[in-house]
Amino acid sequence: MVRENPTASLASLASGQSFALTGGTVILEDGSQSASDIIVGADGRVVAVEPFLDTSSCGACVDIAGMLVTPGFLDAHQHLDKTGVLRFTPNPSGTLQGAREAFAKYARTAGPDDIHKRATRTVERCLSRGTTAIRSHINVDKDAGFHGIETLAGVRDAEKDRITLQLVAFMTPHPGQDFDWLGKNIDGAVALADAVGGTPAVSEDPPRYLDILFSAAVKAGKPVDLHLDEHLNAGVHLLDAALDRVERFDMRGRTVFSHISVLSALPRRDFQRIAQRMLDLDVGAVTLPAANLYLQGRDYEMLPPRGLTRVAELHRMGVTIATASDNIQDPFVPTGSGDMLEIARWTLLAGHLRGDELSAAHHMITTAPARLMGLGKDYGLKAGARADFVVTDCIDTDTLVAGGPDRAFVFSKGRLVSQTATETIREKEDA
Repeated sequence: MVRENPTASLASLASGQSFALTGGTVILEDGSQSASDIIVGADGRVVAVEPFLDTSSCGACVDIAGMLVTPGFLDAHQHLDKTGVLRFTPNPSGTLQGAREAFAKYARTAGPDDIHKRATRTVERCLSRGTTAIRSHINVDKDAGFHGIETLAGVRDAEKDRITLQLVAFMTPHPGQDFDWLGKNIDGAVALADAVGGTPAVSEDPPRYLDILFSAAVKAGKPVDLHLDEHLNAGVHLLDAALDRVERFDMRGRTVFSHISVLSALPRRDFQRIAQRMLDLDVGAVTLPAANLYLQGRDYEMLPPRGLTRVAELHRMGVTIATASDNIQDPFVPTGSGDMLEIARWTLLAGHLRGDELSAAHHMITTAPARLMGLGKDYGLKAGARADFVVTDCIDTDTLVAGGPDRAFVFSKGRLVSQTATETIREKEDA
């Protein structure tokens, strides 16, 4: 142990050995912070998180006093089959429909090797920035076929010791959708996935489409994660129809509504009624600030809306709400680095959270998505959990979210997988 240089000691931890981190500040599951020691077993699981632990049996011990330890960041909604195709898929309109059409055209020619290369590159970039789990929606339709979900299932299985990947079978409807094709293929797609998804707003028969999705989920014993009402037309929404199916198919606590941009366009009374139904049925929400800021409101001549759902109000009402990247460098979102702290900041600013709610933004990239993804006891800084965490030079949660670290060490399953540092170089002045 080198007390004067804890970062050097962190970088020298060997894979496959037990170790202890002592004296650091730990962000706990309830968002509180505690000066605690952490012991990680050789199996990559957390053994204990408490002050003043006996670390004599550990293979290595590093004093990280003055450093902050956060659970790994979680990206609860990505599209790894689409990532990195921006230069191949122009979207001159900048609209959601323009993006759909651009990718649908590209998907007809995107083979497994192409998908694998782009997806693994994004996964590595996300991991290097502290993201230790991703839920990705993968198109399954007549254009994309099964190429995406089969390829990503292989990536998920190959990378399971480095990052947790969950796949959503995103049964994408198009104009002229053949429901017979959907019915024949959905079970095969869901078998490869970890959840069932779709986008009812663009289906030609939303009630029938929703029934197919929920039925397949119940049959397979898997959760539902919908792209729901990603628009600002208050006169047309499917929130009640989807909530009715949560109740009818008994999918309480196993359903997520992503986007739900239309909630921001509804009168407050209507919003409050729907939000209360979500709360009563334990339906979670995911906001995607990058996509909704970019794609929504382009046809408004004055004061274009932000396009997000009612982030702050859902959070304050107690609805479990996470924030996520959505798309990274494709026709839906031309930017993106895989940095969830960046997404947390966008959410705080665009979602009208307050300056005293920085910890809420942290919650939306850690414990909230962990709940929505069903990670349970496997996640967090607690005994028995997978040792996925990030050690930074920040002093507290607010500092971490507000500006980010200058030094960060990412651990996945107890192994150091990334280290970054920002250094300022000064020229020596002549004496």
